[in-house]
Amino acid sequence: MPGEGKTDMERIGLFSEMEYVTIGDKYVSHYMRPFNEAASKNKQMLPGGTKMLSALQAGYFEPQFVRVFEGEAYSNPVQLRRRYRLAESKKNMGKAFLPSNGVKLPCGMGTYYGTIGGPYPFFSAQLRGKTAYAPPGKNLYTNPGKKGTGYGYPNLTIGKQYPHSSDVYEIGKMNAKKVHEDHLRLVKGGPFKLNLYPREYFDINPYYDDKPLAPAKKPTPEKPVAHPFKPSSPAKKSGGMKAGTFDPYPSHSAEPYVVKYSKPITTNKEGRIFHPPTGSKSRPSTSIMALNVTRSLNVMNYKTTHLISY
Repeated sequence: MPGEGKTDMERIGLFSEMEYVTIGDKYVSHYMRPFNEAASKNKQMLPGGTKMLSALQAGYFEPQFVRVFEGEAYSNPVQLRRRYRLAESKKNMGKAFLPSNGVKLPCGMGTYYGTIGGPYPFFSAQLRGKTAYAPPGKNLYTNPGKKGTGYGYPNLTIGKQYPHSSDVYEIGKMNAKKVHEDHLRLVKGGPFKLNLYPREYFDINPYYDDKPLAPAKKPTPEKPVAHPFKPSSPAKKSGGMKAGTFDPYPSHSAEPYVVKYSKPITTNKEGRIFHPPTGSKSRPSTSIMALNVTRSLNVMNYKTTHLISY
C-alpha cells in the first residue's frame, strides 16, 4: 500500500506503468494455426527453376557474352620472341666465342685422349719392382711345462730357486730381550722417586665418617598372627539327596496324581484361552560414550586428533 511504504512502481524503478499493446485485439486460437502466415498471403518470389550449362546464353547471368579484354590488339608470341633475341644480340661487343677445335671424345677406357693434361704416374698400371723375399725369423722356443704343484718341488719357477735361510724359533722374543738388556746396560742408577706420596683428590672410602654411629634401634615386637578358622569337616554338596542338609530327608507320603489349578483359566466368548500381547522387545543400542567418540573422531580428523589415555 502507498501509505505503508514505497509503491510497486517505485520499487521497480520505472517512471510510469508500461502500456498494454494487446488491449481490444481479437482472440486468435493457436490450434491449427500456420507456422508462417506471410507465406500464404500476397505474391511470393518465383525462382523459375534451375538452368543447365549449355552453349546457349540462357545458362549465364548476363544476357550476352562479355569478353575480358575489349578491343585489345593481336599479338604473335613467335614474333615477340624473335624481336627479344635481336635486341639482346645488339648488346654483344663482338662475335660469338668459338673454340679452336671441337670437343674430343675418348676412344675407350684407360686412355687420356681428350683430356687437358697427360697421364699421371701415380695412377699408372705398371707394376713396381719386387725385392727378394726374406723369410721371417723363427718363433720363440720354450721348454715344456714342468710337472708338479710348486709346493715342495724344486726348480719349477722361471727364475732360479730361492736359497734356504734358517729361521730361529721365537726370534721376535729373543730380539726384544736383547734390546731390553742393551737399554738396562745404558741406564745409570735407579728410577727417580719423590719424597711426597701423592694422594687422591677424594678419599678412598666415600662413606667413611669420624663421628660415632648412633645407637641401634630396637626392633618392633611382632604381633602374633591369628590362625584362620577351619571347620571340622568340609561342606557337603547335595548330589540328588539330602546329604548336605541339617535334617534327614522327610518320609514320603503317597498322593494321587491330580492336576490342580490354583486359578481358573481365563477364556473368551469363543472358548479360547486368553494370551496377553507381547510387550516391547529390546534391541541392541549404542552407548553414549561410543556415540561421543564417533562424533569427535571421524574420517576427517582421525590423523590430527591426539588421543589421551586415562
